[in-house]
Amino acid sequence: MSSVVAAILAIAVMLVGLAGSVLPIIPGLPIIFGAYLGYGLWSGWQEYGLWTMLIVGGLVATSIVFDQLASIVGAKKFGAGKAGMIGSFIGAIVGLIVFNVIGLIVGTFAGAAIFELLFANRSLMESLKAGTGALLGFLASSLFKFILGMILTAFFIIKILIN
Repeated sequence: MSSVVAAILAIAVMLVGLAGSVLPIIPGLPIIFGAYLGYGLWSGWQEYGLWTMLIVGGLVATSIVFDQLASIVGAKKFGAGKAGMIGSFIGAIVGLIVFNVIGLIVGTFAGAAIFELLFANRSLMESLKAGTGALLGFLASSLFKFILGMILTAFFIIKILIN
């Protein structure tokens, strides 16, 4: 396989990772890290080495922690409990499957609100507030992961073009 084909394949995998930075089913940033790792192994680490892999790996690991914290903090800040967080996750998955990306957004909100209303015995206003918090946490986390994925992909492309 030529280096051009390998680079194009790695970039294609990274684009799947970028989609995954927004879709909760696909582990976006770990996929981007995997593309770095795969290309590095294939190329004999000619374009980048251990330090790049450590930095990219550290950023990906940090983003995973941030992703979890953003959702929890967003939901907690607006009064959601365990039921709201579980509902948010289930709503996001069901919404994505049934209605695509719009369903993901609506499902995140609705799942948290419905679960808080039904299982945590919250009032309608408290449940809606919890749904809002879950949605805001999800959106903040998704934006952070997408921007980081764009930066990592752009950095990869620049490193490949320079060498």
